[in-house]
Amino acid sequence: MPPKRVLDATAFFLDIPLEGELFTTPAVVGEIVDARSRCRLEALSAAGLVVTSPCASSLQIIGKAASVTGDESVLSRADREVLALALDTGAEVVTDDFAVQNVAHHLGIPVVPLQQRKAKKRKWKFRCPGCGRLAEGPGECPVCGSGLKRTLK
Repeated sequence: MPPKRVLDATAFFLDIPLEGELFTTPAVVGEIVDARSRCRLEALSAAGLVVTSPCASSLQIIGKAASVTGDESVLSRADREVLALALDTGAEVVTDDFAVQNVAHHLGIPVVPLQQRKAKKRKWKFRCPGCGRLAEGPGECPVCGSGLKRTLK
């Protein structure tokens, strides 16, 4: 049985063969603007690529998971839709985006990187560039009010 795969925009920028039952979302299609990637989109569509939106409940699950992993502030709408559609279809996600991979790992969604190495699961911390304090989530520093930056330390 061929694998089910949800494609992130990276899959349209590269000329790497893709097999299986392929899916993507309208937000990803909206990110594809250059002529070469549009041709790839058209070719994959002719071969059976399905463009569909994920259900709202899956998007909520992705939002909660991204909050837990600390990736909430860096995931685009397209990233969230790709992950949610993978939940809906039981598919693996084809992406090189480390934040997408991190949330996918957290939820047990299989990931297929294209050019990058596979990302390791991370739990981000947030450091204040002003006073150096660590925080668990994004936002402003409760001590000095500076915007917190995502970090591994």
